[in-house]
Amino acid sequence: MPTVFATQEALRAAAGTDLGVTDWLPITQERINQFADATGDHQWIHVDPERAKSGPFGTTIAHGYLTLALSNLFLPQLVEVQGMKLGVNYGCDKIRFPAPVKVNARVRGRGEIKDVSEVKGGLQATILITIEIEGEDRPACVIESLSRYFY
Repeated sequence: MPTVFATQEALRAAAGTDLGVTDWLPITQERINQFADATGDHQWIHVDPERAKSGPFGTTIAHGYLTLALSNLFLPQLVEVQGMKLGVNYGCDKIRFPAPVKVNARVRGRGEIKDVSEVKGGLQATILITIEIEGEDRPACVIESLSRYFY
């Protein structure tokens, strides 16, 4: 269940807010293949399970950008901003991929509002999204995501 900010003032004061975690999501070979088809990245470490068995990870792995793209799935599960006219993804300040996501692993998003600042017509929130891998010490992806909310 997302953390809800019902007013502009509530969001403005939200820096440092822990947004909790999402549900776990399995990363299937089908999802990896669909991402490969959508992006044209058919590198064998992603789409060839037989060859990947003897590769560096012992199995296929999700594309880093697939893992990054899941932040769009996880963000509305972490935060809900009410009373705005429009919300847009403004970009990212920093993205890192500390660990690969092996096929059939489960991942989830963890969120924290790092900063909220004024922009013309609204607010910009810097939201740290950490994509965790079940049973692993290191996360798959750490994103400083920028969202703009116009009122």
